[in-house]
Amino acid sequence: MPYELNRFFRWRNYKDYGTRVAGDLFVHAFSTLNHILSSHGPNRALATGGLRYWNDGRNVPDVTITLYDYPKTDTHAAFNAAFRVNFIAGSGGGGGFRLIGTEGAMEVGQNSVKLTRSKLGRTPSDYSIIAFTEATQKKIMEGYAAKNLESRASKLETGTTTWEAPKDYKGGRYDHFYNFFQGIQGKRNIVQDPTFGLRAAGAALLANESYFKKQPVDWNPKAMKLI
Repeated sequence: MPYELNRFFRWRNYKDYGTRVAGDLFVHAFSTLNHILSSHGPNRALATGGLRYWNDGRNVPDVTITLYDYPKTDTHAAFNAAFRVNFIAGSGGGGGFRLIGTEGAMEVGQNSVKLTRSKLGRTPSDYSIIAFTEATQKKIMEGYAAKNLESRASKLETGTTTWEAPKDYKGGRYDHFYNFFQGIQGKRNIVQDPTFGLRAAGAALLANESYFKKQPVDWNPKAMKLI
């Protein structure tokens, strides 16, 4: 292949050299998510997307969405995760992720964590009850009221709390290098060791496998092997 300036300076745009947007970006999200949950990662991935805007000779997508299956483990329930990248976002982009559960959501950003507490309604409403006659509706609601499923105390356990890094915080990159140098000097235990890193990177690269094969791919996160 003849020498090309674009391929030399913008090698990430070509699948011959880099790991595409999933390898560049998803791996950091998996590092955070797997650490928070004490998880080995997902066991299945399904990706889609395409080259929607940057038709400059590159052969990797500029928009990609990947759905991941996390199996049930001793540290978390089974759940699904959606990872996406949009290199043509008119909104200006941004980053971070949200953990959404039955009692709220947690948004993890670069320098903050926002916890929004809410609860799924445990009594019927709207379309789940309006098909009944008014007499039947009244009887159903009285039955639920007697069970006291939604006490006043539980309704008060809602709201939003935001934790922010101190104003003099030097940033994640400082911590990244400081912890690395401390670790290789034997002054600090390594939290995300090579095995942890391989599990995060392997999960990220499932997006590429699925996208180019145009099919779901399975992965054993404990053995760190494709199935």
